[in-house]
Amino acid sequence: MDHRLIRKLRPRLLAWLRRSRSGRVLFMKRFPYKDIKRATDGFQSIMYTTSHIAAYKARFQDGGVVLIKEMRDYDQGKDAFYREVQLLGRLHHRHLLALKGFSTGHKRLLVFDNIERGSLKEHLTDPLRTPLDWRTRLQIVIGVVAALEYLLLFNEPPMYHVSISSSSIMLDENFNAKLSDVGLQSSGENYVTVPHTSCARDCMGQECGNIMFQLGVLILELITGQSADDGGADLVQWIREYRFCSSIHKMLDPDLGNSYDSRELKSLLAVAKLCVRYGDKPKTSILQVLRYLHKKIESPHD
Repeated sequence: MDHRLIRKLRPRLLAWLRRSRSGRVLFMKRFPYKDIKRATDGFQSIMYTTSHIAAYKARFQDGGVVLIKEMRDYDQGKDAFYREVQLLGRLHHRHLLALKGFSTGHKRLLVFDNIERGSLKEHLTDPLRTPLDWRTRLQIVIGVVAALEYLLLFNEPPMYHVSISSSSIMLDENFNAKLSDVGLQSSGENYVTVPHTSCARDCMGQECGNIMFQLGVLILELITGQSADDGGADLVQWIREYRFCSSIHKMLDPDLGNSYDSRELKSLLAVAKLCVRYGDKPKTSILQVLRYLHKKIESPHD
């Protein structure tokens, strides 16, 4: 979609969203704490953790595998927690992990949708899993990009607090990417999800800089198959090198073999380099980056 058309339609879309969300309070299922404790094997089935979040794999008696997030050190009141639950419950996008319900027993817990195939990190690092081919990796990048477009441009208020990592990206049965760490404390701090209004138009503030950096690191993980547990410091250092192009063949994930498209690879590397170049002070808006990625990857070659 043309960038100027998006700018023109955005006020109407946001007005429609406000009208559509002004009705009754959204109903979310409340899960018994004992059921969640049993489904997570006593909170032992850990998927990923941060200083404020612990995510668990849970299998309920109906056989479904879901993601449970425990909100640690959430010092706002219950009313604030409920408001955030309602906000997350209103997010609907095919590349966001849908919220199914919550629990406020001994812990403050969020129950998300099916994660039968687990996390992206598992598929990149577990030698027992079938390697991801090039088309699947492109599909994952484009899925993350589509989710970011929705969160930043087509959601009211825009959701800038999102964590993008191979650990927190889940895959459905068709290997579609699902962002699982949006809102609440995904950035590692307590906050309200209303952003600075000055950042909403061109998206070039610190919030978007952090998102762009994470997106760049994720792309490098998908290209190299290497983990970014250290924040991607080694990967970022590599792509920032002046002569990094001469070492691309050494850095490619061996699982890819010769199945990748060299033009698409160069486009992805260009995006990754731009995303990590300026840190939290981006010189290019994230919307420009996303438009470039759509053009280079999704459009057919000439």
